[in-house]
Amino acid sequence: MEIHQLRYFIAVVDEGSFSRAAAREHVAQPSLSQQIQKLEAEMGERLFDRLPRSVVVTEAGKCLLEYARKILAEIADARRCVDELKGEVAGRLTVGAIPTIAPYVLPALIGKFQHRYPKVTLEIFEDTTERLVRRLEDGELDIALLSTCDETPALERHSLGKEPLLILLPKEHQLAKKKKIKWSDLESQKFLLLHEMHCLSAQVYQFLDAHHLRPTLAVTGAQLGTIARMVAAGMGVSLVPANDDSDRAHDWMRRFAFCGAGSHARAQFGAQSSPRSE
Repeated sequence: MEIHQLRYFIAVVDEGSFSRAAAREHVAQPSLSQQIQKLEAEMGERLFDRLPRSVVVTEAGKCLLEYARKILAEIADARRCVDELKGEVAGRLTVGAIPTIAPYVLPALIGKFQHRYPKVTLEIFEDTTERLVRRLEDGELDIALLSTCDETPALERHSLGKEPLLILLPKEHQLAKKKKIKWSDLESQKFLLLHEMHCLSAQVYQFLDAHHLRPTLAVTGAQLGTIARMVAAGMGVSLVPANDDSDRAHDWMRRFAFCGAGSHARAQFGAQSSPRSE
């Protein structure tokens, strides 16, 4: 049993597809399929049922999965432990971040990190919270910058702060003429929000619900930059993090904070990592 075989096995489970798993692992699909077959031969059991358009994990595969994740996590811990004994900070650091944080927070942080630790190679992955947490548990990531995440015994969580959410409007919007905007001003507005797979979307819905607003959705999108440009086109309004600079270069949009007691919307963000073995 080889380490890369376990890694390929977990990738197929996570992706539900040999082709997507191969792309994720940066190998040719035939090579990945061959390694899975070797692993199955060694285990003496089929790990997947191959269907025309997907693969399904067998009971034997489910049994192996738990141990495979633990093995890769332990190997990652072992590598970190050995690196710490070298007397200098060197090696590779894999960092995950959700798309609503990565472009606005990572560039400045990476610049400072590289200046301080020039012998460390950084590898950055952008993905949804669920998939980043899974990769942390598999030992594929060292740390991830997330917004909201459930407690789990396999990971350590550290809160880094909170970020205001601002209302984004077209420049000529009627609300853009006001000096202050209240939650009640948004009752009749059409909203452009991220897809529900993004944790920011869930936070925005929670804030709106807390203020008894049931937004009419005009569009859901996958990127804040796309949302901002659709706002500029007059398709609706949106709530965006204060760090999001998608609209900075454009004079046809306006940002406003909310006013009134208890009206401040803030998104939490933090870092999550695999605990190191003592």
